Amino acid sequence: MFYAVYKSLKKADTYLYVAKKDDFSSVPKELMTTFGPPKFVLVANIKKRETFAGLSVGEFEKKFNERGFYLQLPPKVESLLEQHRNDQ
Repeated sequence: MFYAVYKSLKKADTYLYVAKKDDFSSVPKELMTTFGPPKFVLVANIKKRETFAGLSVGEFEKKFNERGFYLQLPPKVESLLEQHRNDQ
């Protein structure tokens, strides 16, 4: 299976995966507004991969099929200051 991958120019480390290049018909308009102008990165073939977009291939495909797209958000950054305050 092939997926087109786009990078957000508004949100750092945020990627959008769609089934066909330049076809955002399955992506809600509100999400596209928040995501901003999509910058094409690549078309990826996940057939021979074990993981993709930080997930197992099976889980990625399940989530993709539920919505018709997949949005990869950056990992949550731990606040070292907050962690220090909680330890006190």
